[in-house]
Amino acid sequence: MLHFNRCPHLKQIAQKCFPSVHVRTDKHVQLFLSRTFALAEFRKSWHSTHSLVGDKNIILMGPPGAGKTTVGRIIGQKLGCCVIDVDDDILEKTWNMSVSEKLQDVGNEQFLEEEGKAVLNFSASGSVISLTGSNPMHDASMWHLKKNGIIVYLDVPLIDLVSRLKFMKVDRIVGQNAGTSMKDLLKFRRQYYKKWYDTRVFCESGASPEEVADKVLNAVKRYQDVDSETFISTRHNWPKDCEQKVSTKFFSEAVIEGLASDGGLFVPEKEFPKLNCREWKSLVGATYIERAQILLEKCIHPADIPAARLGEMIETAYGENFACSKIAPVRHLSGNQFILELFHGPTGSFKDLSLQLLPHLFAHCIPPNCNYMILVATSGDTGSAVLNGFSRISKNHKQRIAVATFFPENGVSDFQKAQIIGSQKENGWAVGVKSDFDFCQTAIKRIFKDSDFTGFLIMEHGTILSSANSINWGRLLPQVVYHASAYLDLVSQGFISFGSPVDVCIPTGNFGNILAAVYAKMMGIPIRKFICASNQNHVLTDFIKTGHYDLRERKITPTFSPSIDILKASNLERHLHMMANKDGGLMTKLFNQLEEQQHFQIDKMLVEKLQQDFVADWCSERECLAAIHSTYSTSGYILDPHTAVAKVVADRMQDKTCPVIVASTAHYSKFAPAIMQALKIKEINHTSSSQLYLLSSYNALPPPHEALLERMKQQEKMEYQVCAADVDVLKNHVEKLIQNQFI
Repeated sequence: MLHFNRCPHLKQIAQKCFPSVHVRTDKHVQLFLSRTFALAEFRKSWHSTHSLVGDKNIILMGPPGAGKTTVGRIIGQKLGCCVIDVDDDILEKTWNMSVSEKLQDVGNEQFLEEEGKAVLNFSASGSVISLTGSNPMHDASMWHLKKNGIIVYLDVPLIDLVSRLKFMKVDRIVGQNAGTSMKDLLKFRRQYYKKWYDTRVFCESGASPEEVADKVLNAVKRYQDVDSETFISTRHNWPKDCEQKVSTKFFSEAVIEGLASDGGLFVPEKEFPKLNCREWKSLVGATYIERAQILLEKCIHPADIPAARLGEMIETAYGENFACSKIAPVRHLSGNQFILELFHGPTGSFKDLSLQLLPHLFAHCIPPNCNYMILVATSGDTGSAVLNGFSRISKNHKQRIAVATFFPENGVSDFQKAQIIGSQKENGWAVGVKSDFDFCQTAIKRIFKDSDFTGFLIMEHGTILSSANSINWGRLLPQVVYHASAYLDLVSQGFISFGSPVDVCIPTGNFGNILAAVYAKMMGIPIRKFICASNQNHVLTDFIKTGHYDLRERKITPTFSPSIDILKASNLERHLHMMANKDGGLMTKLFNQLEEQQHFQIDKMLVEKLQQDFVADWCSERECLAAIHSTYSTSGYILDPHTAVAKVVADRMQDKTCPVIVASTAHYSKFAPAIMQALKIKEINHTSSSQLYLLSSYNALPPPHEALLERMKQQEKMEYQVCAADVDVLKNHVEKLIQNQFI
């Protein structure tokens, strides 16, 4: 099945920016338009008849024992269409012998070739086809089938397959050799199934054939309905006239644009998909990558990113870039407290969990023949994570995608600054700003909303601006996975049974990390309370307690936990929008008031709704250092300052009636001076790398972050730009970077 990206073309963008200017549709724009028309043809091809199937085939693919034949017959009965079993109806009739006899006669390799030839000589339309377990191992025959059908992968847990095959004849399964177990053979086959599928049906343990058949039909319906999963702005006003068209975006558009044109943030128009209890239980034994594939496929429509391609991106993002094979492991600290370690990525912070994947999503979604400049504001960790992530995209994509990271010149730790500067590559730059993070973030939002400037960049330089901060939906979505995965790990390790509640405690600045936990709950993870932990910049804690978001007479106070030294929590808007039943008018009113008057108050009903799920408190600098010291003294584990903030608040706010998962958002080595002060190590005026090596000699938990140690050797002498705290200065700098990179 051909795949077409969904995105607006340059002419639309330019006309939006300059409605009075006539825009000539040149060759580049025509290429853009062709993609839009192609998607229209894609829609028509699937809706050509009244039937669910139309002229296309529903092709069931999966390993031996997946139930393809049984499920195929049930679907055929439901749809009243022809059912074809490749084993019985094609191979055995072509060969005039049983499949097992043929396999015994010619051997594995020759069997695959002859099986493929038989399928190549077969054609059908409007049918349900049940493949053999080995069909996907023959490329030419699969391309032949894919041209006129949707391939549905019946993904059955390995333990269930092995159990089922004990009661089945296995003499016609290709690849059985002495010394190869059935389990190993099935594991080997998975690479072929993952290569070909258009949509996956997760067949959880205990699901009946009838239930699987219904899942297949729902998956096919979703695949056909390319307009079903759209996004709206948090500031979108619903039309009073029901017939008036709602302004929506597809996932690919939301990722590319980053921020909505009205200044709001993109959110799904419909509810988050939800997994049932059996589906979650079937993921308990899965790897992080497998969990991510299942969850993100449910959240990203295959018309935006084909499921098989998304799976490849996830494997690339989390394959070899993380120091721990579990990606985001959970460690028991003491009592009912567990640490979710989110710092095993290449830059040592939780941002890697999103920013190793987002660049691949972004590169896939952008249209051809356009350049993109990604602007990022960072309070410390995002900058190096963005630069590292986008340095890993292909060479061709690097020629069209560049990154500029703006950080507060004196508002990040020495290590973080060295890391941001040292992460600059051929398509990414670090820019220090003589102000705080809130200025950087607000300035970038103002640049995005400046239609004259963004339109000028498009018309003059052929470059479109986008963002990789957590305001970008493609950045926020992958964070849902690690919150779900942490809960499943607790079940896997026997600390809880599935369905038992947990609390989560998260050091919070921009509200993205804790919001991702809210989304995990919406998907079915039983999180009881969200504990918001602030440092001395505790505007969020005050808001959760009072409903009053007040920035008047507040200035950012530099702390030992700089990544949450934030006063304007952008992602709060998404949560308030959800609580207020998607009242875009209210969001516009509140956040315009925040911009103009520096405060807003939500009504009593919303405050009560917020406090049903959220509790909050803050931690002083003294308490932060004391928590680092006491935790190391009692358990030999070193908390980074952000995690220490969360632990202090968890100790104070959590009632110990259920486990609490404390999000550890960065590796302690990024904050060596604070750690040395907390552990009462004699102050030494050494370089950041020397401090890292000193701390690594303590043989503490978690172990040293080797990637950070290695990178620091090369980082300390790189050059970077510094700008004044002036939006026009930043705009000039952005234009110069675009000229140098793309012109």
